[in-house]
Order: sequence, then C-alpha cells, then structure tokens
Amino acid sequence: MDIGNQQWYVALGGQPAGPYGTDKLRSLAADGRIGPDTLVYGQGFNEWTPLKAVGELAGVFSPQAAPPPPPPSRALADEIDYVIEGTEMQYVEIELDPGESAVAEAGAMLYMNQDITMETIFGDGRRSQGEQSGGLLGSLMGAGKRLLTGESLFMTVFTHSGPTGKARVAFAAPYPGKILPMHLGELGGELICQKDAFLCAARGVALEIAFQKKIGVGLFGGEGFIMQRLVGDGLAFVHAGGTVVEMQLEAGQSLRVDTGCLVALSPSVKYDVQLAGGIKTAFFGGEGLFLANLTGPGHVWLQSLPFSRLAGRIWAAAPQGGGKQKGEGSILGGFLRDD
Repeated sequence: MDIGNQQWYVALGGQPAGPYGTDKLRSLAADGRIGPDTLVYGQGFNEWTPLKAVGELAGVFSPQAAPPPPPPSRALADEIDYVIEGTEMQYVEIELDPGESAVAEAGAMLYMNQDITMETIFGDGRRSQGEQSGGLLGSLMGAGKRLLTGESLFMTVFTHSGPTGKARVAFAAPYPGKILPMHLGELGGELICQKDAFLCAARGVALEIAFQKKIGVGLFGGEGFIMQRLVGDGLAFVHAGGTVVEMQLEAGQSLRVDTGCLVALSPSVKYDVQLAGGIKTAFFGGEGLFLANLTGPGHVWLQSLPFSRLAGRIWAAAPQGGGKQKGEGSILGGFLRDD
C-alpha cells in the first residue's frame, strides 16, 4: 500500500472529516487540531482506531528532520606550501601562489623572490592594514595584544604580487632548535604557545592573548601570566629550542615538566604549577622552585633547550657574568687576554 496516497477520515468534534492525505494530517497535528488519541479510519480498517495505534501514521507526530548541515565555508587562511630545511639551525621556505600571503615577525625573513612584496602592519596579521576590522582602533588593539605577549608591535605581510607562477619567501629560526608546522584546522582552530614561540604563518592566522586563570601559574609558571594563542584554520610555524618532545596526554593523565621547557599545548590541557619537591629540593636541587603540571586530555610539545637556559649559560661564561676568558688550546691563554 502506498502510504503517500492513502486517504484517511478523521473524527473532528465528533464528526467525520476528510478524506485527508498524510501531509494534511501532519498539518492538523501541527495546528493542535488532532492528537495521538484522535480516531481515524482508512481503507482496510473495520473500525475507527486511535491515530497512535496506526503504524502507517507513526511519523505524523515525529519531529521534523533537521536540515542538512551547511556546506563548509571557505578557509579563512591562505593555503600555502612549505619545506623546512636544516637540522640544528632550521629555516622554513613558504611557496605562495599569486595573491597569497604569509605573515611573520619583524626581522624573521631570510630571503624572498622578486615577486614578493612586503607590508608592515599593526595587529594580528589576519588582514592587510587597510582591511583590519575596527579600523585604526582595531589595529591598535591587535598591536597591544601582541605587545602584552612579548612580541613586537609590528608584523610583516609577505605577498606574492606577481601575475603568475610561484614565489618563495623563507624565515629563519632565531636560535638552535626545531621549527614545528602546526595546522590549526586539524588542531581544533586554536593552539596555546609560550611567548616568543611564533615564527610565521599563513595570512588568516591571528596571534592573540591566552590568559592563565590561576594566579600561581602567572606568577611562577615561567612564561608569565599571559601566553600566546594562535587562532585560525591555516598553517602556523612555531620554534622550539633543542630537541622537541611531542606527547599525547589521555584524560586525567598528568605530566610534570620544567616550566621553561613547555612550548605549546592544546587548549584542553590544564596547566598549573607545583612546588618542586620539598624546600631543600626546591632551593638546592638545581631544577628551580616550581614545575609545570600538565593534565590531559590533549597534546603537548616540549623543548629540551629553552632559550632562557641557553642565555643563562652564555651569561655565566661571559666576563660580565662572572666567567673568565680562557685561551682555548693554549697555556698562555690566561696571560694573553685583554683586560
């Protein structure tokens, strides 16, 4: 039996009405004129039957099917290709199509093709200076956010302005370590990073503030009360010192790390600080007073050589830091140094 063509009589106000098709019954149900206990009669029935007992009419009171999801929107960030070169001192080369752009820290550029043009902007780099949301005020607010995260007030946009072909621009790491490509679209659109970790990104990725809600994290967490938040759906590149350790924490799983060794983490990871053992261990153990406690679920990236640790060793070895100059490979080195 074709239910779509089946006709039904309905008892309305004690009187038979109809015949109606199934679509009409749905309309009457939507208006509240009939209910599950309303009596109906149709072909093949010997008596009036409550509507709720008729299997063919089970969908009359079912909720309307949800509309299909909208098609995915166009990616906000430019789709760029890249290659990372080097081992200890790396650089990333980004390949741009005509009209595509990359944004980077001022001074990070290594080289670029002749079809690449540069524009220095305020703000987060999601748009060119003339398209910054909120006009001048929006640009100043974006620049202020970057200043609070330890970055410069300015970013540089590198755009392929040629008519055809590919153009390349490269950005170099500031100290020995690894450059990590982070596809924000695959990471949920957001990544929390330590200050100064951001190197460059496709146009469309924004650099914002990530406030640490617990005051202890801000005071003793090693990276301060404010961290960086990378937001968008494109590629971003962050730099880590030394060797990179990548870990996936399960729900409830915790990891204690040196506060300076934390490079990046998923927003779902809880970040807190704890005293490094007892008082004697904290003061004389050589690992600092506090350790970062990371609790999953989520992804974390660690670095084996924080820049602060490297800088501290260099300063300690320098004359102004208390170190002594030594003539390497010569017993006369101590006598020949300049005073």
